[in-house]
Amino acid sequence: MSSLSHLDADGRARMVDVGDKAITARSATATGLFTTTSEVVALVRADDLPKADVLATARIAGISGAKRTSELIPLCHPLALNSVSVDFAFEDNSIRITATAKTTGKTGVEMEALTAVAVAGLTLHDMTKAVDPWSVLGDIRLVEKTGGKLRAPLRAGDAHVIVASTGAAAGTRTDTTGPEIARWLESRGYRAELTVVADADVGAELGRVVASAPAVVITTGGTGMSPTDQTPEATRPLLTRELPGVAEAIRARGLPHTPMAALSRGLAGTAGDTVIVNLPGSSGGVADGLAVLDELLQHLVAQVAGGGQHG
Repeated sequence: MSSLSHLDADGRARMVDVGDKAITARSATATGLFTTTSEVVALVRADDLPKADVLATARIAGISGAKRTSELIPLCHPLALNSVSVDFAFEDNSIRITATAKTTGKTGVEMEALTAVAVAGLTLHDMTKAVDPWSVLGDIRLVEKTGGKLRAPLRAGDAHVIVASTGAAAGTRTDTTGPEIARWLESRGYRAELTVVADADVGAELGRVVASAPAVVITTGGTGMSPTDQTPEATRPLLTRELPGVAEAIRARGLPHTPMAALSRGLAGTAGDTVIVNLPGSSGGVADGLAVLDELLQHLVAQVAGGGQHG
């Protein structure tokens, strides 16, 4: 039990001593889903409920909740918050709540962001219960954290690695890039699965994997100019939005090492809520791609999930 930060070696609750931690800029973003009826969503949009100013009231409540987190959660440290933002996005029968808290200090603001979402959601329920007393507040989770020691996202969902290699699929060559990508994803909190397929089968495998809606799909191989290289052609029809800057950044990362990086035709983009990135089949190309994603993937996944603050 001593591995839990708020328990001592004897299993007793304690407040973590942060005295020796460095003072850094820290931020956390959390989201939650307030599920109700389409009628309520329409009324909130139009600001036409008996209790007016629904979103403004919920936003202020969320900010106030973040500021009082240490009073509500017994072992949280009181923090001087630099800012708290609470935003709302409408869906057919739900409202997505996103809160971001920032501070400069010795401990993180995850609980402040989560509390802001929870209090804003409860306020939405209070403001709309006359129309729908059966609304549900759920899916409250942390989607991004910066500052301190943690740079990678927390458990962000499932990820899938697809190796496009006819030789590896046939067992005539050993692939090392797929396991390398899977380990990289797992070290950043994802549950990573790995499949190896022949180049000709990459389209079917991509379709199957994307249909299961993982958070991230990374392919390796099949991005060059060989007649059998088909990964970009298989990827493009699945993309709802392309991210050409990501693909170009990956190519640019490799150019100082080898001019062959310019020949990669890999794509990047999103298919619904799934981020898809094509990496080359070489170990060097994969290393370059992961170096680029190390700086981008956390924020990108948060944006796709509704937690990003900038377009």
